[in-house]
Amino acid sequence: MTRKAAILQSAYIPWRGYFDMIASVDEFILYDDVQFSPGDWRNRNVIRTSGGPKWLTIPVPKKKRIRSLICDVVASDPCWGADHWNRLIESYRKAPYFVQVADLLEPLYMSGQTNLSSINKSFLSAINAYLGIETKMSWCWEHPSSSGKTTRLVDLCRSVDCDVYVTGAAAKDYLDESEFEKAGIRVEWFGYENLIEYTQLHGGFINAVSCVDLLFNCGPDSRSFLPALNRSP
Repeated sequence: MTRKAAILQSAYIPWRGYFDMIASVDEFILYDDVQFSPGDWRNRNVIRTSGGPKWLTIPVPKKKRIRSLICDVVASDPCWGADHWNRLIESYRKAPYFVQVADLLEPLYMSGQTNLSSINKSFLSAINAYLGIETKMSWCWEHPSSSGKTTRLVDLCRSVDCDVYVTGAAAKDYLDESEFEKAGIRVEWFGYENLIEYTQLHGGFINAVSCVDLLFNCGPDSRSFLPALNRSP
């Protein structure tokens, strides 16, 4: 029986395509013992507001962030959660499923967490449960692996007994598929072309926004907009 794995850096309340990839595999490995990249998706994402798309950014120390591993990054303001939650209330309080989704998200924002990786995993786990995604999620350091960009990915797939590695098209720039072939692991390129539009607050449609936008607008029906959850076995 085919088992699939995906390996990605954690992201803060990521877009729905990220969750679609999680739903498409048997094991999702968070690859957070690598260098943090300022301006990336690890600590920020986009929400819709009445004034247009806006960034929600978890503040991190500017002097240390360039040389820090993602798993070592800590928010510079312990009150970041309350600020983000207030901004979500302002933007989505009129959304159809605001009250229901608030019960899911508000405790996470008020938890007082400051470690970036822990924050991201908490949100990913909670949203997965809400969407009915049952994929096992783990940290990369929980599994034995060697060094080397592609070699380590191969080792991680082996460690979770997966014979298919699922990854996005951006990996074509650095991935050595021959290493996977030698290990008997097939590389499957994941696409997002099947993501369909849903009704958004504030008019029009923007695809590249945080998954919380989908949750607030569609509630329990959100899973209908993740193709991986609706494919035939």
